[in-house]
Amino acid sequence: MKLSVYTVGQVNSYIKNMFMEDFALRHISIKGEVSNCKYHSSGHIYFSLKDKDSVIACVMFKGNRKGLEFKMQEGQMVVATGTVGVYERDGRYQLYAEKITLDGAGDLYKKFEELKQELEEMGMFAPEYKKNIPEYALNIGIVTSGTGAAIQDIINITKRRNPYVQLHLYPTLVQGAMAAPDIVNGIRCLDSMDMDVIIVGRGGGSIEDLWAFNEEIVARAVFECETPIISAVGHETDTTIVDFVADRRAPTPSAAAELAVFDYERFVQDLNDKQYILARSLKRQVLNSRNMVEQYRLRLINKSPQNKLMQNRQYINDIQSRMSDMVHERINSKRNRLSVISERLNGLSPLNKLSKGFAYVQDSKGMPLVDIEQIKAGDRIKLHLKNGSALADIKNINKL
Repeated sequence: MKLSVYTVGQVNSYIKNMFMEDFALRHISIKGEVSNCKYHSSGHIYFSLKDKDSVIACVMFKGNRKGLEFKMQEGQMVVATGTVGVYERDGRYQLYAEKITLDGAGDLYKKFEELKQELEEMGMFAPEYKKNIPEYALNIGIVTSGTGAAIQDIINITKRRNPYVQLHLYPTLVQGAMAAPDIVNGIRCLDSMDMDVIIVGRGGGSIEDLWAFNEEIVARAVFECETPIISAVGHETDTTIVDFVADRRAPTPSAAAELAVFDYERFVQDLNDKQYILARSLKRQVLNSRNMVEQYRLRLINKSPQNKLMQNRQYINDIQSRMSDMVHERINSKRNRLSVISERLNGLSPLNKLSKGFAYVQDSKGMPLVDIEQIKAGDRIKLHLKNGSALADIKNINKL
């Protein structure tokens, strides 16, 4: 008997039709714990529902999100209602959720919240305990898997930003029962090696995969570490207890490398800029100092006894010159005035009058005669002329 041969697409299409014809699968509600929840940029939500025995893949398309009243997170216990169908291209079945409601927190999510609240009440998340991440770290410790993508991302970014930084890897388990003690040993070992900063983390995964970073022993090791720690666990949407305890949280291991490793080229450029600014400032300070010294030198010269003596001598010379000018001016003024007065006196001088033919007449008693009424015939008078005097007797008087 010859068997029929079908293509993969035919088989997947057949199975899809079987699911569609099954009434129970066309409208079903499934209870489980949310895992691997991803909000896609398209608006769809991809996640899984699990219990202790099994896992089923789920998707809620953008058009059905209007009825979703909460943000889905790892560990939530939900009831998803929809249709179980087959995705023909991959040949796998999944739940196409049309409605999702909360049904209480899952066990891991509950443990996470309880430990988070306990450690927060103890003050392990307090900002005053956070240490500053050094700006120029040269020795960086890394606690992660030696074969995972996280360490490769950190190495690649370090090579690009600063090839002179030394990376010290302590390879550890990052999931499973033995992961937490291994991570604690790695933190303590690197802390004793005088690192500048330590990165603790791994790549993304489900809440179960990341659970080692929610263990209390790991949280306490991070809190007690003397070296500043950057947590870099999972993707940006993943949150662990270590993120709250660490001195700085990075959304991904790549982002942690960006925080820890300083850009060498930018550092050199900043150094050159500061050197230029310092040289210019120093030159300006030297110039200002020289100007100040010159000002002090001139002030010192100005205040020196020799300069004071010279100034005083100059002042005396100036006064003497001014006094001499004033004396000469006063003498000339007095001479001019004397000349004017002399001319006036000369004009009033009796001798000057006498030289012009006038005479000065006195009676016998020496009294001046100025009026014809003062004399009579027979009186003797005295005449004073230019070059002598004479006595005369009055013989006749003619009155005007």
